[in-house]
Amino acid sequence: MLDFLVARFPQQDRSTWLARIARGDVVDEHGQAVTADRAYRPHLRLYYYRTVDAEPRIPFDETLLYQDAHLLVVDKPHFLPVAPSGPYLQETVLVRLRRKLGIDTLVPLHRIDRDTAGLVLFSIQPETRGTYHALFREHRIRKTYEAIAPWRADLALPLTRISRIGPSDHFMQQRELAGEPNTQTHLRVLEVAGDLARYELEPVTGHRHQLRVHMLALGLPIVGDGIYPTLTPEGAYDPARPLQLLARSVRFTDPLSGMPRQFDSARRLDLAQVLLNGRGPDHSPG
Repeated sequence: MLDFLVARFPQQDRSTWLARIARGDVVDEHGQAVTADRAYRPHLRLYYYRTVDAEPRIPFDETLLYQDAHLLVVDKPHFLPVAPSGPYLQETVLVRLRRKLGIDTLVPLHRIDRDTAGLVLFSIQPETRGTYHALFREHRIRKTYEAIAPWRADLALPLTRISRIGPSDHFMQQRELAGEPNTQTHLRVLEVAGDLARYELEPVTGHRHQLRVHMLALGLPIVGDGIYPTLTPEGAYDPARPLQLLARSVRFTDPLSGMPRQFDSARRLDLAQVLLNGRGPDHSPG
């Protein structure tokens, strides 16, 4: 494993990886520490828990909704990342929960964007993780989102958006492309107020930024979006004006017990409040 890490990340020398391994900063997908003499195993996912200097606390807290021996469900606030990435390490749902609950084997079964609020499912037991992963891979889990975006009276709703999504010119963005479709989203309107509406979105597939890209392609950019259509600088977000996207509910048949499961977020998107805040279709204060 040490030889693999050195070859995969040549910008870091062997002594650096030896020090990281000695500190216990490198573990596999089952939560087991990687040692310097551990044999290489192809296709095994490794995690390196790095140190982030002066990481500021994100002043929003996650809520634990459900926990059993295998599954954990969290209601995540806006602005809090699910897992370590970029400048975020300690201030992520995963690391916070591992510290609070003492579950080193905890792993997210899926992710939602840092800017998005709502439900995230975590696996506790490595032995049953693949069974729950299959729910997402085989589209056997029903996810429902809400979003606040411009209202278009000329758009026939409800509708289903089917398209191909792939990388855009900037690595932070995705876009619709020509070719075989790889994404599908069902869309309907829940309420209308002025120039805005609250929509219900049901993604059938789970592509990165799928809902943001589909809404933008329909001429309905989600209010508060700092990535679409215009990419804003990192750290330029306004905590008082979050992205109006919420992972509201998930439904599935538990693959272990065979029982139906449904979890619902306690968070809400407030269309009237967004209008009072002056967030119109151009995403700028009124």
